[in-house]
Amino acid sequence: MNDQTPIKEVDLNKQSWTSPKDKSDRFIPRNVQSNLYQLFMSEENSQGTLYNNLLQSSILGKQPAVNQKLFNYKTENKQNEMNKIINNGLQFSATPTKVEPEKPPRKINKRPYKILEAENLQDDFYLNLLDWSPFNALAVGLENSVLIWSGHTSKVSRLCTLEDPDMVCSVAWSQRNQHLSVGNSMGEVEVWDVTKQKVIRKWNGHQGRIGSLAWNNYLLATGSRDRNILVRDVRSPNESIQKYVGHKQEICGLKWSFDEQLLASGGNDNKLFIWSLKNQGELTHFSQHQAAVKAIGWSPHSHNIVASGGGTADRCIRFFNTQTLEQADCIDTGSQVCNLMFSKNSNELVSTHGYSLNQIIVWNYNNMSKVATLTGHTQRVLYLSGSPCGQNIVTGAGDETLRFWNVFPQSASKNDHGITRAETIDLR
Repeated sequence: MNDQTPIKEVDLNKQSWTSPKDKSDRFIPRNVQSNLYQLFMSEENSQGTLYNNLLQSSILGKQPAVNQKLFNYKTENKQNEMNKIINNGLQFSATPTKVEPEKPPRKINKRPYKILEAENLQDDFYLNLLDWSPFNALAVGLENSVLIWSGHTSKVSRLCTLEDPDMVCSVAWSQRNQHLSVGNSMGEVEVWDVTKQKVIRKWNGHQGRIGSLAWNNYLLATGSRDRNILVRDVRSPNESIQKYVGHKQEICGLKWSFDEQLLASGGNDNKLFIWSLKNQGELTHFSQHQAAVKAIGWSPHSHNIVASGGGTADRCIRFFNTQTLEQADCIDTGSQVCNLMFSKNSNELVSTHGYSLNQIIVWNYNNMSKVATLTGHTQRVLYLSGSPCGQNIVTGAGDETLRFWNVFPQSASKNDHGITRAETIDLR
């Protein structure tokens, strides 16, 4: 590889944009009229007679002459509701009720606010080559090199270059400090102190490439093609403190729960395993997926909910409850699910997709309706990470581009390091 940094900024002003079809915007219905109004306007009510009778009953104390046929509703609910109105009378208030203004739908920009060209970004479903740190630094694995893009300065630096024929297979930042773990094709993992530019831990133990990494405080879980998961304490130079065995094929996804007690792993055997740190072994596993499980996301709002996505033969996002140990919901997305991530600022999540649509979808978790569909990548969107502020995401694809999107609402906290200005950069 030449000395020139393989990440370059793209000038968005020179980009040719095609407007995607506006089919996926969130629809917010008009305020529903009151049940009372709906009853009075029913075609089975006579022209205002019922309303006048009820007014007399409530204000003057007169008993209305009730036409029994008038209340011959088709459902028992309507009869009960009308009886309640007659028995209680109409309630009037001296002060008018405030009408809340209708909230406008949240608009999501369909264009990325930044694009980085990432030369030689691998198109491999089983790798995880992109991660955004809590300190606003983006790590990218490109062939045998790891590069760091600074969200503060927009500058790119090379952290390390592995010796041939070794390749970078995964990168993951610690959530506590500026330590970056790097998994390689030789079954080794290195932990770098990025500030000091040196390796502080190096472990063997796997017999195949390490495509998945996940931090939990000082613990680092590594998933490999050898079908095993090793959990190590970065404070100790010793070997793994726990080993999880259960998958029958390569492990391609790892995520710790937000309460740091459970580890979810997805594999090429179409299985989603849940491991208990406390019990040092398997809690349960789910077999509903019909293809490889790489996409995994835990809910930050309900810690017992984990979502997973299946590959091309499955195309589904499935939600599992780790308390009841059952599937809670399932939705067919129509294309390969590559990544999942819940918003920490709202009850939404984002998924990225491969064959055949290569899109990014923002979902309302309450009803799994589409808030927005983002397009632009020309190959499957294999990589996803979120910004420290929780508003922005970065996606990577086999088209050798990284695209930055503003998709989630702003956090209530002011102490974040999010990037909000629109610009583009290249990682070369």
